[in-house]
Amino acid sequence: MSDPFAVLGIEHGASPTEVTAAYRRAAKRWHPDRGGGEESQLRMAEVNVAYEELRDGGWRSQIATTSSPPPGAPHAAPPAATRRGAWLAPGIRGALGAELLSALVHEEDVRLVTPTSTWASARALLAVSDRRLLWLLDDALSDRVQSLRFNAIASVERHLRRPRRRVAVLRVETINGRRLVFSELRPATAEAIARRIATGQGAARWAEGS
Repeated sequence: MSDPFAVLGIEHGASPTEVTAAYRRAAKRWHPDRGGGEESQLRMAEVNVAYEELRDGGWRSQIATTSSPPPGAPHAAPPAATRRGAWLAPGIRGALGAELLSALVHEEDVRLVTPTSTWASARALLAVSDRRLLWLLDDALSDRVQSLRFNAIASVERHLRRPRRRVAVLRVETINGRRLVFSELRPATAEAIARRIATGQGAARWAEGS
């Protein structure tokens, strides 16, 4: 996975206050509302994932458990061409993790990765590619990775949760009547996902009509 300290531009061992301040600076710079198109969405996704990792303490735990490789373990990373998702930006590839990377088809372009919560799993990871939604149900024992193509989506709604309206909920309904809810999203992230779905649906309709 990518180094969240490097993504936020801070030194290893930074305090929670420094992490929060760095996140706010990065979010202000890369917020999609400030323009920048898909690059801003990508950078904002990396910033969000990095902040969540540091806030949860998962990165410090990983450093502690992986700083000394076990005897006989290979020391060199595999060549870039052989890595799963080698065509993706390092930050996106690291945020996806092994299970979501394994679910990708070759050259599938992932635009955004964010933590979320669903009915099936309180801890989930949602990825948005150029053709579908993919999500990892961290609490599930089986069928952990699921997906939904854009052309199977009938409608998407966004809602801000009260009282502070700082958390968004994304409701997705499929053409077959299935309802999915992704909660605990940042409002800008939910908006970016909804825009990406609409863009993907438009591209699919154009391809079908050509």
